[in-house]
Amino acid sequence: MKPKDWKPAIYARHARYVSDLGLPVLELLDPRPGERILDLGCGDGELTRVLRDRGSEPVGTDPSAEFIAAARELGLDAREQDARELDFEDEFDAVFSNAVLHWIGEADLVIEKVYRALRTGGRFVAEFGGYGNCAAIEQALVAELELRGIEASTASPWYFPTTDEYHDKLAAAGFTVRYMELIPRPTPLPGGMLGFLETFADSFASLVAPDRREGYLSAVCDRLEPLHRKNDEWIADYVRLRFEAFKG
Repeated sequence: MKPKDWKPAIYARHARYVSDLGLPVLELLDPRPGERILDLGCGDGELTRVLRDRGSEPVGTDPSAEFIAAARELGLDAREQDARELDFEDEFDAVFSNAVLHWIGEADLVIEKVYRALRTGGRFVAEFGGYGNCAAIEQALVAELELRGIEASTASPWYFPTTDEYHDKLAAAGFTVRYMELIPRPTPLPGGMLGFLETFADSFASLVAPDRREGYLSAVCDRLEPLHRKNDEWIADYVRLRFEAFKG
């Protein structure tokens, strides 16, 4: 699948909460001074900067040239590279990733690349969308496409596995999983549901004629409003899969 075309300014306006909510998994990582840590899918570098400020030596990778440019403006070691094409070997004490892995369907390949990048005993700590994440939102996006006679079976760009499924994939690659949990986390959307859809759901909207996309997204919002808007605040039905695994 072609990497999503991220726009740092739009992301910062509608989705800064994604990196803000990544702090708990960063605490699970517990970065130590002098550790060499790969931030897989670093985006604009907000969490990579936290890693640096805590004394580690982070390297950020992301397939978006615009995100990498933004991260480099923070003075970070950031490299334009897709997670499926990592070429590191026995180089890092830890690999960290927040809100990235659900965008990559080729999970086995990514896990293999991460395992290769880690030193023996190194840890892989990550959080991403797990089974049930944004289920109602995805259902509404699909339903409104089907109402318009548009085939929606391949529209979703997301991969939301169960804990059993992802545990098995990590184990098959050679990892020892120390901790894994599926965490329901209803999440307020500072940019509203429309801002969320404009930022994250373009693979659905792109199937609609350009002059009808605004109406399509509005209809999706109308469908979701009864359950996902409370007291003028939109809430996304997030479910996160968080884990810590070690290279043997």
